[in-house]
Amino acid sequence: MLRTDVLVIGGGIAGASAALAAAEQGASVLVLAKSGLTDTNTNQAQGGVAAVLGSDDSFELHLRDTLSVGAGLTNEKIAREIIRAAPEAIAWMQAHHARFDCNPSGQLRLSREGGHSVGRVAHANGDSTGREIQRALSAELTAQATIDVREGAFVRDLILDASGRCVGAILIVDGSDLAVEAGATVLATGGAGQVYRETTNPIGACGDGVAIAFRAGAEIRDMEFVQFHPTTLYIAGATRFLISEVVRGAGAQLRDRDGVRFMVEAHPDAELAPRDVVSRAILDRMVATKDTHVYLDLTNIDGDPHQLFPSISNICRSFDIDVARDLIPVRPGAHYFLGGVATGADGRSSIPGLFAVGEAAGTGFHGANRLASNSLLEGAVLGREAGRTSAADCRGAAALPRHTVALEPVANPPRLQLEDMLYSLKSLMWRQVGLQRTAAQLGEARERIGFWNTYLQRSGLRTRQACELANMLTVSALVAEAALLRTESRGTHFRTDYPNRDDAGWCQRLSLIRTTDGA
Repeated sequence: MLRTDVLVIGGGIAGASAALAAAEQGASVLVLAKSGLTDTNTNQAQGGVAAVLGSDDSFELHLRDTLSVGAGLTNEKIAREIIRAAPEAIAWMQAHHARFDCNPSGQLRLSREGGHSVGRVAHANGDSTGREIQRALSAELTAQATIDVREGAFVRDLILDASGRCVGAILIVDGSDLAVEAGATVLATGGAGQVYRETTNPIGACGDGVAIAFRAGAEIRDMEFVQFHPTTLYIAGATRFLISEVVRGAGAQLRDRDGVRFMVEAHPDAELAPRDVVSRAILDRMVATKDTHVYLDLTNIDGDPHQLFPSISNICRSFDIDVARDLIPVRPGAHYFLGGVATGADGRSSIPGLFAVGEAAGTGFHGANRLASNSLLEGAVLGREAGRTSAADCRGAAALPRHTVALEPVANPPRLQLEDMLYSLKSLMWRQVGLQRTAAQLGEARERIGFWNTYLQRSGLRTRQACELANMLTVSALVAEAALLRTESRGTHFRTDYPNRDDAGWCQRLSLIRTTDGA
């Protein structure tokens, strides 16, 4: 049995910010990492942090860009709060030893990315911003005497008391269940890109936080909105790698197999159009050319791409691609979940004592589509806010009874192949709940996911692998259900049977809540 004031599940920018802020308020904090502390989406983020720092910029302009990309569903109040806090958030990260790229004068170097009117994105080491932020904040976490970090701890479920308040969680550690008592619990588990066959996300991005919150009865919001990054490195049989927006901001161009630069005709902003526009344009071009990918051309950008984008250059070099000379094969991949556990700016969910931050939360900041480099920003700003609020919230929380439970090892039934089910799920989500959707596809997906989920639950399996797959099935079902309900196209959600935006009927956000019978 473990006991802490604030339990933070996840160690990326949102979780680390929440933990550090809670500790600053005098709370004892336990941070749980599913694998290693740095095995996060944050650590892989090549994009930067958007903030109003230049003389040609303003809070209103950043807000306007965010609202424009958000396609009518952005929570403007939360967006204003985050955007105004952005400069201070970068200063806070610098105070915690994150090193951002600067000009010779010592000022932050700002670049322009897709959807932004001006250059306002701060980077670290060119294309390694997330890795630098993760390094700095992880070091701070492990240095704090009041913060305990535990790696390899998989959270199976939340614990609710008789009043419905979240009072901790049950973990699977070394094959056994372990209860953690907490005055407040913060979900910072990241996204769920691994439910798709093609994704930029690390192997642990399975939507665990959203799934366990849904099972506990929390309101889940905006799950139909999944952002697909336009450019992931495509080498058949190899792991997908993100090729950041920053290269298109520097002048890289998209071309098809015949060398045609097709984005010029697709959108006035060409390669700097919003991600959903670029992703669908790539998909359309792949269909038209009967090819598996398109190409990203860095050969004409200003400067040496090896120096400007060292991480991307090294990844490509491992596949014998010279970014200064060769075209890079790319295709879209699932990148970011805009929805999640419904919260306000303070991270509070619909369950007392339970908070959610970062990609696990559905705050409405991004609306129906996310502006590039706004996600690390949200994690830093609202992560800290949730940390402060959760620390205050846990004071005086009643102690809960002991919940230690022994986990009985259960062998896999001979006919239940979890890896086969996982592969089938990922392929189904990519084909039928991906960039383009129809009612027929979504209905069939929902039915098949429901069948697999029922079969898995009846098996009685409670291993980590089975619990993780159950979470992925839950999240997939939520995406399919929300996408089926929204009979229009908006932002990242595109229905070929409802191809137009319908403000009269659908300028509203969708919430899903588990019913008493578990449906």
